[in-house]
Amino acid sequence: MATSTRLTIDDFERLPQEIAEGHELVDGELVEVPGNNPEHNLTRDFLNEVARPFVREHNLGMVLSEQEYDFGGNAHAPDITFFGREKVPLLERKRRVQKFVPDLAIEIVSPSDTFDSVARKKDRYRRCGTAEVWIISPAAREVLVYSDSGDRIVRGDRELSTPLIPGLQIALFQLFEAYN
Repeated sequence: MATSTRLTIDDFERLPQEIAEGHELVDGELVEVPGNNPEHNLTRDFLNEVARPFVREHNLGMVLSEQEYDFGGNAHAPDITFFGREKVPLLERKRRVQKFVPDLAIEIVSPSDTFDSVARKKDRYRRCGTAEVWIISPAAREVLVYSDSGDRIVRGDRELSTPLIPGLQIALFQLFEAYN
């Protein structure tokens, strides 16, 4: 009977870039993450263009894209993350997988995603200490927000905001018009 060795975060960190790229570490196994389509990339880039300068200007912390974090021994790279300035010193610029979790994790649903896979990530992020998770659905033109202050769905002409980044407001129509 064959046995398989489960990878740890440190094992994943030591993998050559060409092997680790396009993968996440889930329950000790390398899991392929499909590439993104233009709709996904344009939505992600719009969020970066709005959030990153705002956070920098107000000295609130840092916004990163596709950064991997250690979520309870699993390496996931949410599409966008934010962490407050108290966590900035924890950032290890030479590490692939950061040893802390972001305060805000944003996932943009792609056509290849399943509801269960996105829900599992959201649950893992929250369980490991991420204060707020946004799941953006371009197809439904809505954002599901999960946080300590309650869960909600943002749609229509409303704005996205979070107490984690005071003053930042993103009109939903602008987010979804980013790729039209």
